Amino acid sequence: MASKAVYSVSKEKGVTSDEVTGEAAAILEEMAQRLQLSTVRFFAFTLSKVFKTLFRSICINEEGLQRLQQAIHNHPVVLLPSHRSYMDFLLMSYILYTYDLALPVIAAGMDFMGMKVVGEMLRMSGAFFIRRSFGGDKLYWAVFSEYVKIMLKNGYAPVEFFLEGTRSRTAKSLTPKLGLLNIVMDPFLKGEVFDISLVPVSISYERTLEEALYARELLGVPKPKESTSGLFKARKILSEDYGSIHVYFGQPVSVRSLAESRVNRSQFNLIPRHIPTRPSEEILSFVNDSAYRLVRAQEENMVLKPWVLLAFVLLQKQAAEEKQGTALDELTEQAVWLRDLSRQYGAFLHWPDHIPPSEVVSSSLSLHRGLVRISEGRVQLALEQVGGQQVPGETRGAITPEEELLNKAVVILSCASYRNQALNVFIRPALLASAIHTAASNRKQEIYNSFSFLRNMFSNEFILCPGATVQDFEEACYLLVKTGTLQINQQEVLITERGHRTLAFLTSVLDPFLQGYQVVCRFLCEQDGLTEKQFIPAVRKFIIKHLLTGRLRYTEVLSSDLQKNALAALIRLGAVQKIKGGEEQGTLKLNKVMLNSLEDTLGGKLPTQKSVVAHL
Repeated sequence: MASKAVYSVSKEKGVTSDEVTGEAAAILEEMAQRLQLSTVRFFAFTLSKVFKTLFRSICINEEGLQRLQQAIHNHPVVLLPSHRSYMDFLLMSYILYTYDLALPVIAAGMDFMGMKVVGEMLRMSGAFFIRRSFGGDKLYWAVFSEYVKIMLKNGYAPVEFFLEGTRSRTAKSLTPKLGLLNIVMDPFLKGEVFDISLVPVSISYERTLEEALYARELLGVPKPKESTSGLFKARKILSEDYGSIHVYFGQPVSVRSLAESRVNRSQFNLIPRHIPTRPSEEILSFVNDSAYRLVRAQEENMVLKPWVLLAFVLLQKQAAEEKQGTALDELTEQAVWLRDLSRQYGAFLHWPDHIPPSEVVSSSLSLHRGLVRISEGRVQLALEQVGGQQVPGETRGAITPEEELLNKAVVILSCASYRNQALNVFIRPALLASAIHTAASNRKQEIYNSFSFLRNMFSNEFILCPGATVQDFEEACYLLVKTGTLQINQQEVLITERGHRTLAFLTSVLDPFLQGYQVVCRFLCEQDGLTEKQFIPAVRKFIIKHLLTGRLRYTEVLSSDLQKNALAALIRLGAVQKIKGGEEQGTLKLNKVMLNSLEDTLGGKLPTQKSVVAHL
């Protein structure tokens, strides 16, 4: 394959094959890992000290490691961890080293290679470095894909990469990136290996190291460049308590079993294996469906801590502008109610039942004391102390309303990142609850239509498997009937007497996203000649203005992640078109009639009416 690429590139560029071969060798030199056990041992020793300082415990499902060990003996293995922190790949290697399993070779971004000393140490610990985007660089793609396939086929070590492509700044799972998954499945599809085991790994942090950093990034503060000096400056985090980490190694997923009755591999029989081919629609669909299934597996095995449930309640109270905060006993009661509901919905919840709930809540609040304030037995988000500490002897001008809002938004988005960890538990019932709320009648078909619209609208926001609308609707119905919230017959969906509390909570789960998408529609309706590059700064300015005038309730609509997802959804639905090529490249062509219609369907125009807030 590489020789074919060399010939093709040399022909295109009009240079000799030797020159292209030299270029390919340079790419490989830049990319390749150089595993050295001495470096690995040093890293393991250092990480052991760091982890013991930062975390109370690292909990691992050992039966998952036993399954992994068996899988490594049987077939090539691909490790697919969730990605919420820089710690993820260090943690993975540390665990496998500690349990004497084969160390993975890890796909890492080029950013890390620029870190003096540390970059090379990562390379010697199994990292291979890849560019964030290849563009149309055929040679780079050929070298990269061949390198990954050779490592996989040799089978001496698992290959590890992040299916989401980058760290999730919101703690929600990101839409999977298919490039690397396509590459690692290729040897099986072409009959070069009998099978490949894909192992989803769920890494759950009780407290994320980067929580404030992520919140600021979502508000438009540029991401700090990875550097060794930055690493040393970050040493102050070693004095903090970050609670526990849970690492769950999921069931290995056989590519052979995934492909059974889905993919006709005979299509590859007549094509020599070394000739690169563009994947067919059938293959792309198969890889896409597999990717969603794997991310769902990651989500389902995420371990949720009590603070995740408290974050739901505290954000809800903040949106309701309850300035006095919530009494501790009321907060505990609501958390216990949510605990029971989430367990009924199948959440993987780590709530110590042998400890009184009030102590569990107090312990969680203590760990996250940077985000909450407790005064006279009442709890609320710490929004009034976020302006930062004043340096002695330094005069600081009056803080502007916009700065104050953005400071508060850091706390709200940080808190939302914990709530988001449980969204996969509630999202399908929440979509159904919102559909019931917006549907004109209680007819099942009408509610399904509303559910289908909302699910389609939010399919960039949440992991909702393509083509599974009916299954998701049935799952949501099942959960709400099982918990006594609804009664459903052939024609109608009826709310039970005790179901109102649950439905009110579930609709509140989706409300920030509904309002966020509405405001993006409203913003675009008022624009002309906007480019994609201008979109985020302009929509942020628009949202800030509406938040300051009280026309929006949810500060978290300032999240650039939500704004990007909303734009992606509108492009997918055809309400916005991105012009490619020519002088107007990158300009957004707006269908304002459709945007208005979508805004109305999502729940009305600005100013947003204050709806009844769910009280748990």
